[in-house]
Amino acid sequence: MTSTQDFLEFDQIKEGIIILKNKGLRAVLMVSPSNFALKSTDEQNAILYQFQNFLNSLDFSCQILVQSRRLNITGYLEKLEEIEKKEKDDLLQLQISEYRKFIDQIMKGGTIMQKMFYVIIPFSIMEAQTMGGTGKGIKIPVLSEEVFQRCKAQLYQRMEFAILGLRSCGLEAVPLNNLELTEFLWSLHHPIEAERGYYPEIPGELIE
Repeated sequence: MTSTQDFLEFDQIKEGIIILKNKGLRAVLMVSPSNFALKSTDEQNAILYQFQNFLNSLDFSCQILVQSRRLNITGYLEKLEEIEKKEKDDLLQLQISEYRKFIDQIMKGGTIMQKMFYVIIPFSIMEAQTMGGTGKGIKIPVLSEEVFQRCKAQLYQRMEFAILGLRSCGLEAVPLNNLELTEFLWSLHHPIEAERGYYPEIPGELIE
């Protein structure tokens, strides 16, 4: 019987790296947003120039992903309600209640979107073969631990290079860890549930 997991392109998450079914590796950087529109013309031009230099300096491909999601603050409102019930001071309790209702009305008045920015960096076994001197004609049928560690080291170098390049543009980037990668992949396939703040329990065998 075919399961949903059979249709997914990734096989495992290990040491902060997504391992695809074809044994390709992917690392994901979360990049901080920038208030580009609020900057002066000179600052905008400087950022564009630095970003162009960054792209031209890359000797590997990468993917830039922009994810738009409705901002969910259900948990925040529930926490306020919990604090309100525990508050013994009548005045503070009233203020918390009014504040909670105010935030709730703002959210009901329109959709507030949150944008998340990611850079996805690849590495393949074939690249490791060339670097390891095994020869282009030799195929590696499985991703052994030795090959994985060699690929991981090269992938980490690419991540560091990308992080430094983005920093020159005034952008901070951090790699996602195992749990963050799992939630990232899950949210891509379950956008509605993710917007509601729902995340399922993650099977341990998928993460190392």
